[in-house]
Amino acid sequence: MSKAEVIDHYFYDESAYDYHDGGYVPLEEPKAPEKPLNIPEILKPDKETATDMYYTIVAQTGEVQLMPGKKTKTWGYNAPLLGKTVVFKKGKTIHLHLVNHLPEVTTFHWHGLAIPGPIEDGGCHAPVYPGESRDVTFKIDQPAAFVWLHAHPCPSTAEQVWHGLAAGAIVQDEHESSLPLPRNYGVDDIPVILQDRRFHKGNQWNYRKDYDPDGVAGPTPMINGTINPYFDVTTQKVRLRFLDGANRREFRLHFSDDLEFTQIAGDLSLLPHPVKMTKLLIACAERQEIVVDFGKYKPGDVVTLYSDDVPLIKFRIHEFKPDNTSIPETLFETPDPAVDTDLPVHHVTLDGMDEAVAMNGKKFKMDRIDYKMPMGKVQLWDICNTNPAPGMIHPYHMHGTAFEVMSRNGHAPYPNELGLKDTVAVNPGEHVVIKVWFNVPGIFMYHCHIIEHEDGGMMAQLQVVDPAVPDKKYHLMDHMTLMKAFAEERHVPMDKLWLGGMESYKKMGMEM
Repeated sequence: MSKAEVIDHYFYDESAYDYHDGGYVPLEEPKAPEKPLNIPEILKPDKETATDMYYTIVAQTGEVQLMPGKKTKTWGYNAPLLGKTVVFKKGKTIHLHLVNHLPEVTTFHWHGLAIPGPIEDGGCHAPVYPGESRDVTFKIDQPAAFVWLHAHPCPSTAEQVWHGLAAGAIVQDEHESSLPLPRNYGVDDIPVILQDRRFHKGNQWNYRKDYDPDGVAGPTPMINGTINPYFDVTTQKVRLRFLDGANRREFRLHFSDDLEFTQIAGDLSLLPHPVKMTKLLIACAERQEIVVDFGKYKPGDVVTLYSDDVPLIKFRIHEFKPDNTSIPETLFETPDPAVDTDLPVHHVTLDGMDEAVAMNGKKFKMDRIDYKMPMGKVQLWDICNTNPAPGMIHPYHMHGTAFEVMSRNGHAPYPNELGLKDTVAVNPGEHVVIKVWFNVPGIFMYHCHIIEHEDGGMMAQLQVVDPAVPDKKYHLMDHMTLMKAFAEERHVPMDKLWLGGMESYKKMGMEM
């Protein structure tokens, strides 16, 4: 692709876009007054030294004025909804005090961090019960990126994220800091967490009423926990760090006037080279960073960000100083370690829809290891979406590592996925080959990030074996342990307990 080319399409198979699904919920422009876009505060460390950072992360309940009328009951991290943005600095050791002030068990999963599992990673094997806490320590050794924190208790990940447990985190490093890119947080460097909700009686969310095994969606776009937001543009260039934090919805982003923008980063690194575009599809759990140049507009103009034909954010243009800086043609050198020839290609299939979802023909079991891989070795994984066309686009995610996309059905990857990633969207019938290596040991999950699909069993787990400790044993919880905790905390007998992920197993006549 010529570096001067401007991409004006969304890459993926249009026949598989979510709006073709029988249960699709179209977005609607909110019937609510415009509000300033909420910019999550930066979470202040409890302490920071030259080598260490200390944070307290609290999962809590809250209420937020989202729509006119009653406040909506919500959950968040150090905030009533979503959470404050955490900053991690490459090379530093991070000490986290994780506190659960919710009425039920949760976990704290650091999506995108290459840290040991299962406890530090915060998947389903690291529960924190109501009124209790957990302390974890890990070192940050990865490039600058926008990662995120979300709950991950099986099989209720989707419901807890729907309640609001999703927050951004920024990994900083010296290389990214040396580049002429916007990074004045809250002014020209803005996290944009894309979600959707349906408001029921009294402006409340009702996950069970909205439940769909192919992913819960609502008609109202919610951006950074704001309904019908606007942002005051006071600089010529603005960096937007998109996170698709929705349970199900993919967002097809474009600006009014087909305003051109430049993508500079993906999930876990800067791109090797900037990519100019007018359209960007982002799938569940992906992150895409762009720089928008508003130089051709004058004070009083409004530029609107859309998904399809529904407005998401209105950018109100104010006076700004001219900015003649340019984005470097080379941003990042993607690591490209040689594949270990003694490791055969590992095949993963993403199977089915609705209650019939599975991975490699099996539903997830918390106490089963599906694959073992040596730490430090490099292997090709072939990820196949076995749904026949039109099917669904499945966003495939791996915990504890970054991977490199090598090919799509034997062809080159999309130009905006050439950096490091942890989530890749796979078209129906498509094989995506990725290069995988782990620098940390432990137990890690890999799954579809339509969150109801992972809760419903489209998930597996691998053990990354440290050759220095090849016989290390891990305590693996089972589903029943967590479900009993949910039943006790919700004050219902087990036969009356409802969790979305349970339904998928029940309807397939299976035990968890």
